[in-house]
Amino acid sequence: MSSEAGSDGSKPDRSGTEWGDRARAGLARLVEASAFERALISLAALVLSIAIGALVILAAGRTATCETAATTYFGYGFCYDPFRVYDRLFLGALGNPINPLFDPLHGNFAAPFTEGWTPFNDRLAYTLTETTVLVLTGLSVAVAFKAGIFNIGTQGQMVIGGLASTLVMLALVPVFTGLATVALLPIGIVVGAVFGGLYGAIPGALKAYADANEVITTIMLNFVASSVALYLVREQFKDPDSFSTKTNDLPAGVEFPQLLYAQNTAFSVVALLFVLALVAATYYLLRHTSFGYDLRTSGLQAAAAEYGGVNSARTIVASMTISGALAGIGGTVYVLMYYGYFQPPVPSYGFDGITVAILAGNNPVGVVPAAFLFGVLKSGAISIQTDPNVTIPIQLVGVLRGLIILFVAMPEFFRLVGKRFTDAGRRSREGGSRVADAVRSDGGVAGGETDE
Repeated sequence: MSSEAGSDGSKPDRSGTEWGDRARAGLARLVEASAFERALISLAALVLSIAIGALVILAAGRTATCETAATTYFGYGFCYDPFRVYDRLFLGALGNPINPLFDPLHGNFAAPFTEGWTPFNDRLAYTLTETTVLVLTGLSVAVAFKAGIFNIGTQGQMVIGGLASTLVMLALVPVFTGLATVALLPIGIVVGAVFGGLYGAIPGALKAYADANEVITTIMLNFVASSVALYLVREQFKDPDSFSTKTNDLPAGVEFPQLLYAQNTAFSVVALLFVLALVAATYYLLRHTSFGYDLRTSGLQAAAAEYGGVNSARTIVASMTISGALAGIGGTVYVLMYYGYFQPPVPSYGFDGITVAILAGNNPVGVVPAAFLFGVLKSGAISIQTDPNVTIPIQLVGVLRGLIILFVAMPEFFRLVGKRFTDAGRRSREGGSRVADAVRSDGGVAGGETDE
């Protein structure tokens, strides 16, 4: 009897093994995909999510009750028109650069571009405002993820940084009067970075020296930050002239200069340029410095990195400190652009930053378009709610946003998982001697290397 036969003479079932081999091969192919191929995959995922979302809209529109059908397909009336919904979701977030009457599918070939459209409109300004804050939180998460640390505490670090910078700037207002109030802006940014970094260093130190699970500690510290901020603002630093739970207003001079866009918008081109400079600095730090090399090596294989002379504990604390500092700056930018005062609770930009980082593949440069997509979806959702011609439940808008985020994020998520999985399998066969090669393939320090 063949050695491959079972005790009853039957051959073993290899279907599970074959599926496992196919899964590993698929993950390996996804890991080895070029930047252009990954962009095409993301684009295909976006198109697929829109197509599935359109079917969801039609299904919901068919079962809903309405006086007049919004659109008709194949002789059936539907209460919701997917073309109109997606027009508001995407083009509404950009200020309607394309004429809403341009609808070739229904035989209307009006001029495609809206006459008089300008990139300096209020709706695009709101989209870019959201993008600016999300770039910082996404960058914060990406730095920690690169080191192999799951920083779920970006939200808390953002809250602490924003609150601390606001209180320090308010305390220094009597010192910096008149034109000197402009100096409070850089001071506030530095304070936000320091306090956010210190708050991020706490779970980093617990992870490095006590082996505490960073997911649990960062989640707990999120609640601590929110509770402390609420107590301090409500009981100690509340604006006595306001019924809202908020601090006193910062002086008018303590704000990012508003150029090109209307004064009634929160967006500042200067703030966006500052954030993009931080993106470039973070990219250089991770890709072209010895510290960045050590950080990424630790993220791929901590044991091999420590064997190569990397102080893993120090790297963990440093990466979490940098991550927290970026989140703290995000809190300061949020305060200065949106309100000019601190008011709890802070929207969940920190949690959104986790998805932004996954969409970007933890690439600092990729964080920018990923954050812009998030900004478009947030602004577009508001555009749908405020358009009287689009009568669609707000819950359905959330479903559409979720579908887009899920479909676009999953290929990159599986790539990150497959990267660790295939690297682990190769190390188990080769003894971990190729960690440096794996790091360089992820964007090494040596000159001439390019990002994935």
